[in-house]
Amino acid sequence: MHTKATASPYLLDRHKTRLGFERAAHTYDANAVLQREIGHRLTERLDLLKMQPETVLDLGCGTGAISEHLLKRYKKARVIGLDLALNMVRKTRERGGWFRKPHGICADVARLPLRAQSVDMVVSNLMLQWCNDLPAVFGELVNVLKPDGVLLFATFGPDTLKELRASWGKVDGFTHASRFADMHDVGDALLQAGFRDPVMDQETITLTYSEVRGLLRDLKGIGANNATQGRNQGLTGKARLQAFLQAYECFRWENGLYPATYEVVYGHAWAPRLLPSPLPEKFIPIRKL
Repeated sequence: MHTKATASPYLLDRHKTRLGFERAAHTYDANAVLQREIGHRLTERLDLLKMQPETVLDLGCGTGAISEHLLKRYKKARVIGLDLALNMVRKTRERGGWFRKPHGICADVARLPLRAQSVDMVVSNLMLQWCNDLPAVFGELVNVLKPDGVLLFATFGPDTLKELRASWGKVDGFTHASRFADMHDVGDALLQAGFRDPVMDQETITLTYSEVRGLLRDLKGIGANNATQGRNQGLTGKARLQAFLQAYECFRWENGLYPATYEVVYGHAWAPRLLPSPLPEKFIPIRKL
């Protein structure tokens, strides 16, 4: 007898993910305080790479803050902003000056519409956590990066929103937030895809709110809705929401503020080097004695 494999409740619904960001394109910047700060810390690391790329891909560009920074940093480079949400791409294409703006592509990172070995650098700020198959995504990036090209990224680790997940866990059996990959698993996925010399580190950032509803508004404002397959497909009733808020009380600090923890994983890795062409089979080097 054959049994059908059950999909993980933490698999992300691509359509639900895209729809959340489409709707949030006009509210994202007003709510993305954390995302801007992490983006700033990420782009500071470009100082260590000592590169002057010709083509840079901002992967998961959102409203284009990173794309605009890349335009200013690499004044001769072609900057491409790519996002799953068309409204985000439109926002990105408004960045820059009169004569030089980012190119915009609306596409799925799992199927990049770019030529092989056409990109020198990929920068990705808080997008990889929205991917179901990291090795496959990294494989796409290895394909589009030139030999010795570089990937620089920030993503979320497993302790992210631990208070929210624990509080909902006391209320019902649905999934209410994504399951985030461990730093070591991300590094393994890089190596599996063919990247070399990955460097990884992480830090914890804690935001505080005077009320838990402020956290929920921020998440909605940036489009980070619950897109997991195991989510409640119906509406969250007032009773369940109130039970969640009550459960969150155990995390309240003595000063009355409510914490929201984010584990931020940073990394960079290099695409494979260009290997020398193999010698013809009939060529036999002769060493003189």
